Amino acid sequence: MKTKTVYLKNFGCQMNNADAEQLLGVLHRAGYRATDRPEEADLILLNTCAIREKAEQKVFSDLGRLKVFKAKDPGVLIGVLGCVAQAEGKKILAREPAVDFVAGTRGTAEVPEMIRKARAGERSLFLSLEDEFDPGRFRNESIRESRVAALVPIIYGCDNFCSYCVVPYVRGREWSRPAAEILQEVRELAGRGYKEITLIGQNVNSYGKKSKENEDFCGLLHLLHEVNGLERIRFVTSHPKDLSRSVIAAMASLHKICEALHLPVQSGSDRVLRDMNRGYSRSDYLKKVERLREAIPGIALTTDIIVGFPGESEADFEETLSLIREADFDRLFAFRFSPRAGTAAEKLPDPVDEETAGRRLAAVLDLQKEQTLRKHQALVGTTVEVLVEGANPKVSGEWMGRTRANKIVHFGGGRTVPGDLVDVRIEKGLPNCLTGRVVSS
Repeated sequence: MKTKTVYLKNFGCQMNNADAEQLLGVLHRAGYRATDRPEEADLILLNTCAIREKAEQKVFSDLGRLKVFKAKDPGVLIGVLGCVAQAEGKKILAREPAVDFVAGTRGTAEVPEMIRKARAGERSLFLSLEDEFDPGRFRNESIRESRVAALVPIIYGCDNFCSYCVVPYVRGREWSRPAAEILQEVRELAGRGYKEITLIGQNVNSYGKKSKENEDFCGLLHLLHEVNGLERIRFVTSHPKDLSRSVIAAMASLHKICEALHLPVQSGSDRVLRDMNRGYSRSDYLKKVERLREAIPGIALTTDIIVGFPGESEADFEETLSLIREADFDRLFAFRFSPRAGTAAEKLPDPVDEETAGRRLAAVLDLQKEQTLRKHQALVGTTVEVLVEGANPKVSGEWMGRTRANKIVHFGGGRTVPGDLVDVRIEKGLPNCLTGRVVSS
């Protein structure tokens, strides 16, 4: 019998990455193996992201290219999943006859049945956003991209309703996984040799708040810290308004929690933050940055910035630049504002023109490039602990890994394998990474 193959193209955030890994596990159980060549696939899937407008456009563009394979072989199935599927599922089926099924953000477990229906000639749609999931969905069967570091979802959905964001509409309201279930998954991962986990959710700080039976986020961190074999714990994303003193204290006292935090600020202007419905002020944010640096010396902070939000003036934008300088981020991710259908920001007046937004984006990226390079060059001559992830794909004989501060390091020397923790002396600081040599292994 011919082995069934699946080509999965994944877009977007770490939550999408975790969904994709789980989907590949579900399909493996159904008899599929993954391929990175769509022309070889019996099943073609797009796992989509709806955060930015261009991401949606890219989905339809990719469908235009991928349906060629179905035209050559009518037995090929095409499915669209994820956030764009959730938001535009009926439209996708109507617009693209080549698509056999559409499954939204909570449809992973439904995919095998949707495949069966498609083989029988029935197109199907699954867009349910029920508040809770079948616990069986979370069995540790994901086909993980890494054998060293694993993504572990702990909370799904979002209750914050930032004015620019579609997440509450496409992923539903917040729902936390049972702490015992998460603990079991992490123990199994550690038993299989995983050294690092990243706890993920739209707002991990909200973990457990809606369930009396669950630990809160700080309690979960303490539980996971006791897992034997686990060396590092990260988490993303943290909403600044919910970053508590207790979580900061846990980061400072629990040695397995890495000295790195992604804390999206979005803007340095109080007026823009109010229009974004972020729930904190510029001063609130900077006080938490100060508290983090006092409690955790050397912590690496990263953030997200949106430029060109409706009504953003030059003065507002200068406030953002000054916050970036004051917070002294290690890295940031910056985007132009992208209006999303159904969000409050879609209806705000005074849009910022594309040229102005583009200029502001370039200014943010240039400033951060200077800050990141300065921080990387300051590490030259120091020795850092690196978790080896694998071979450097660009340089034969070199390895790559990450520091506890989540900085990428390319290095040579020593005898090592993925999963090792090695000491690397940094020889060069570059804009996007560090380079060095092993000093002990």
